[in-house]
Amino acid sequence: MRRRLICAFVALVSMCMWSIGQMKAVTVTLTVDEGVGRPAALSRAEQNLSMVLTEINRAQQAKTILTTRGFPMDDFSLRSLLRLWAVTPFYCDDEEVVERCWIFKDGTMMVSHIPLIITPEGENFGVGTYQEAVIEFDSNGGITDFRLALDAHVAESMERCGSVVEKEKQMIIMQYIERFRTAYNQRDSDYIEKIFSDDALIITGKVITVRRNNDFGGLSQKVEYTKQTKEQYIRNLKKAFKRNKWINVKFSEIGENGESGGCAGITRSTVDPTKYGVRLRQEWNSSNYSDEGYLFLLWEFPEDGRDPIIHVRTWQPEWVGGKRQQPDDDISTLGAFDL
Repeated sequence: MRRRLICAFVALVSMCMWSIGQMKAVTVTLTVDEGVGRPAALSRAEQNLSMVLTEINRAQQAKTILTTRGFPMDDFSLRSLLRLWAVTPFYCDDEEVVERCWIFKDGTMMVSHIPLIITPEGENFGVGTYQEAVIEFDSNGGITDFRLALDAHVAESMERCGSVVEKEKQMIIMQYIERFRTAYNQRDSDYIEKIFSDDALIITGKVITVRRNNDFGGLSQKVEYTKQTKEQYIRNLKKAFKRNKWINVKFSEIGENGESGGCAGITRSTVDPTKYGVRLRQEWNSSNYSDEGYLFLLWEFPEDGRDPIIHVRTWQPEWVGGKRQQPDDDISTLGAFDL
């Protein structure tokens, strides 16, 4: 009897290993714009990204940890990948990935729109599980960053509005917003704390239900705003991270006057050219709380090359009592802060 059980166990393990072994590798093809030379490192970047995506799919299918030994990633990108995986495992939705690759002057490279499906175990991960990743490479094709991308419409809006902010700064702002958003999904309070200035103004809000003080009674909704210091915000954020098994934050454009499709999502200060205002629509979904609203971030990009920091973060709801609200320019534009 014992021998039969051992044989059955060995057969089961063999079947599982055979199933995993039969899984196809993810092939990656990176294209460049016409007239741009194809660097030799691009082939290595393709191979490296293929290796990482294939291992991600294997681990997700087998419901096991990632085997990262020999991964062509530096410490920063590997930590980013593992933080994301620890919170919500995912897999690449395509067996053949073909995407355009940005080639920069210093030889580094970047590819966007890597399709991922988020699969938290036993949880309903918000409305949509589709995400896209951004991967950066060094001049040798090694992976230097792995982060979640902005909503596609945000990227398109920022690229469309070249008259607002120069192209190079658009790219930099996009990278930092992507990392900022990814930090929430990773529950990385250390990064969020680092990116806020010490004297940051942070306005948070939530929609609460109250009982009407009239003859008819009933319930109504109102917005409750809270002004917090950086220390208070980070302390409350850490509590929120502990309360939730997963967090999914998504940004999308709000456009001019709150209407989608406009180009007013990012502006540069006419008073201080190091200050940039970014207006976004934020969807916050977590295991025990969800909301949608308008987010304003006041960024400073120091001229001496230091890392950018956020001086102001404000939030206001998109919906109150079943009615859609327009972004309030009193708290969600550069003009509100004399910039």
